Amino acid sequence: MAKPIIKIENLSASYRKNTVLHDVNFDVMSGSLTGIVGPNGAGKSTLLKTMLNLHPALAGSVSFFGLPFAKAKKRIGYVPQRGSVDWDFPTDALDVVTMGLYGQIGWLRRPGRLHKEKAYEALEKMGMADYADRQISQLSGGQQQRVFLARALVQHADIYFMDEPLAGVDATTERAIMTILKELKSIGKTVMVVHHDLQTVEDYFDHVLFLNQTVIKHGKTGHIFTKENIAKTYGGNMHWKGEVNQGVVHSFE
Repeated sequence: MAKPIIKIENLSASYRKNTVLHDVNFDVMSGSLTGIVGPNGAGKSTLLKTMLNLHPALAGSVSFFGLPFAKAKKRIGYVPQRGSVDWDFPTDALDVVTMGLYGQIGWLRRPGRLHKEKAYEALEKMGMADYADRQISQLSGGQQQRVFLARALVQHADIYFMDEPLAGVDATTERAIMTILKELKSIGKTVMVVHHDLQTVEDYFDHVLFLNQTVIKHGKTGHIFTKENIAKTYGGNMHWKGEVNQGVVHSFE
């Protein structure tokens, strides 16, 4: 029987003595594309940061491939929220993507021609090759997000975590990002995405994790993406429109 490649047990975390995550438990299998959904303040971003040792845990354990993060981090890629990045930093798109290879290069060594070629190929995959020499501060929000996704792709990780990669991007960029994420899943990569748009969950993700400080429900989207579970997660404050067939919600307002 296959073992989960991500295992979270009794995970808790807080900000300024306010509990943000409490007793979080779930497993993730290889080759899945999971949407993490929940209301504002549910702890979605904190969950990713705590799993990746970017925020301290109060209790619990996190393992990847049966190992702690420190021993598995070379196999993990992360795309933070765009708003958390200093886009005024004086560097171009190609250099930003090349930074994704520093785990292989070493921070004290300069990237070589092969590294630059890999970075360029990742930009090309995201439709950003023509902007390789452009300062990141001169790019649009959607273009910046594509560059950051290229930086994650160049790592050739086995697990990818993405914190709202579709927030504030245009429709073309959204389609391009989801095409890449589905391609990653198709070749056996595991992807977890903090997502805010309930209307697209069924189309985008084969698994969904409902979170509101703790896990409300986690499983295959076709089984658990129901009006009942959404109401439990969002506190029953949803306003519905459209039809609900076989318990599955098809539109929201």
